[in-house]
Amino acid sequence: MVRIIAFAGSARRHSWNKKLAAIAAEGARGAGAEVTLLDLADYPMQIYCEDLEAEQGFPDSARRFKQLLAEHDGFLIASPEHNSAYSSLLKNAIDWATRREGEDEPPLMAFSGKVAALMSTSPGALGGLRGLVSLRMLLGNLGVILLPQQQAIGLAATAFDDDGQLLDSGQQARVHSLGEELVRVAHALKRP
Repeated sequence: MVRIIAFAGSARRHSWNKKLAAIAAEGARGAGAEVTLLDLADYPMQIYCEDLEAEQGFPDSARRFKQLLAEHDGFLIASPEHNSAYSSLLKNAIDWATRREGEDEPPLMAFSGKVAALMSTSPGALGGLRGLVSLRMLLGNLGVILLPQQQAIGLAATAFDDDGQLLDSGQQARVHSLGEELVRVAHALKRP
């Protein structure tokens, strides 16, 4: 069975991107995947610093996050846009997860060969699209295979209903289909 992890690059309790990740996760579940919906707020990590790592070792929350990434076949990532880039929270979590714990660990073991689908929503009209460009580049450099499809939902403050679903049925269907397509590709990559 394909295993997918879905999360947002936001720790805000009522994050629109958390809602978006949950919608894509519904699509992945509907396509037959086992889905873990993760909240980065549950994995607090200090800003990555090599001196800190050398002095205090690998933080438990970073180790748990990295292990979850390693155990899943694909990632559904909803990233807020902060000043035309992805969030510092997301960058920091990725930075910790790229660190090797010992010489026997393969480089980038939590990322290499995984497949990801990207999405974003923001209050602006572009929906966070600019931040996905640099996130796509970063993940590609880490060995992640990225779906060409992505979704950016603008005007986030008025895009969701009280249950966290998108009011526009076309947008809802496209975000669902991101989850479905991720499962299809992850399944194809798992075949012997």
